[in-house]
Amino acid sequence: MNAAANYGQVDDSIITAMSRIVGEGNVLTGADRENYARDETPDAVPVMPELVVKPATTDEVAAILKLADSHRIPVTPRGGGTGISGGAVPLPGGIVLSLERMNRILEIDRDNFVATVQPGVILCDLYTAVEEQGLYYPLYPGEIHSSVGGNVATNAGGMRAVKYGVTRNFVLGLEAVLPSGEIITTGGKYVKCSTGYDLTQLITGCEGTLAVITAIMLKLIPPPGRREVLFVPFTSLDMAIAAVPAILKSGILPVGIEFFEQDIAAVVEKYTGKELPMHDYAAYLIIIIEAESEAAIEATATELAEICLTSGAVDIFMPGSERAKRSLLEMREKFFPAISSCGRPEIVDAVVPRSRIADFIGEIKALAADAGIPLISYGHAGDGNVHLHPMRQGTPEDDVRVKELLKRIFEIGVAMGGTISGEHGLGTVKKEYLPIAADPTKIALLQRIKQAFDPNGIMNPGKMLD
Repeated sequence: MNAAANYGQVDDSIITAMSRIVGEGNVLTGADRENYARDETPDAVPVMPELVVKPATTDEVAAILKLADSHRIPVTPRGGGTGISGGAVPLPGGIVLSLERMNRILEIDRDNFVATVQPGVILCDLYTAVEEQGLYYPLYPGEIHSSVGGNVATNAGGMRAVKYGVTRNFVLGLEAVLPSGEIITTGGKYVKCSTGYDLTQLITGCEGTLAVITAIMLKLIPPPGRREVLFVPFTSLDMAIAAVPAILKSGILPVGIEFFEQDIAAVVEKYTGKELPMHDYAAYLIIIIEAESEAAIEATATELAEICLTSGAVDIFMPGSERAKRSLLEMREKFFPAISSCGRPEIVDAVVPRSRIADFIGEIKALAADAGIPLISYGHAGDGNVHLHPMRQGTPEDDVRVKELLKRIFEIGVAMGGTISGEHGLGTVKKEYLPIAADPTKIALLQRIKQAFDPNGIMNPGKMLD
């Protein structure tokens, strides 16, 4: 049955009503809707919304949702459109609710170390505003032009998760609008709460399927004194990954520990026109550390270098300037666009226990080789988040092989004690694999939660759960 048949349609009366709510200039019905028909998911099929609505206030969001819910019109919330799991693609058409105009930083509370922002605030703007106040928002998902609301909706992670965790670890409270148009607030400027269910954490990571986030309270911290980057080559991935537990057991807590292999080094060098140091080895770690003083950062870097060399590292390279550090980290950030420039990558962001990364990748590479599918791997060694990119060749037979490989990847990861997504969310591209990671009882509970929030099923339908 066509899922869209269960929903109401946008007609002239709906368009007129939406125009009254947000102003005629903030309702799109023409060709400019095409910009809202997709996100950055590779190979995603664009789906044209019937209507794009751009509210500027929480009350406008509430009025939009109340109207949509009463007519059973599906609503797809959208932030910056930088997601890569299909979460912002309006599958049944309906309304795309773009939060781009809700882009104000409402408050930076220096005494309580809290920033309150609207969901359309762009991450790089948040960094600038917070740093101007002598504070620090440490999370770095890798896309500085993503929206904060999108980060919260997908519980974004990134390279700094070893020390700082993921987005949910910095969300103190939310303002959100339910599909009924009711406005709720959760959490607040405090760090302890034993008062009822934690709705803040439930809505964080819900991918827009429960409510529309209209304001976010984020925890801030004092800025780090000094930062250093260690670039460490190894003769095998097994040796590189084996160094990670040794680092963490030492008592040193790096900001991040990234791993990659030689194949992607060649790809990113060609893409950027820049050369990585010592680029002829099999595998690498990039270790990011922070400390309060020059002496402390030097001592930490020296200890880490000794641990890595004892674990089989070939050498240790430390960039000599802030510009060189930034250049090295920017090359790491360009891994995905570099891979995308070479073909049609599938996107896997599975998680396994840190000690199983090499086993996981080795087993998957063997399966990919048997199937004749090129595969590139890299990821966050410090938290077990592995990025795998099987490369599609474009034939129907190849698509079948890739789909079977994806299923096996998730099955093997879950069997090793992991799960199927660490930071990108399920969206449309991974929702069919949810039964691999969650048993029927858990899935049924998730469906009941969805029903409690959204009885008419209008909120971002087709994402996460069917």
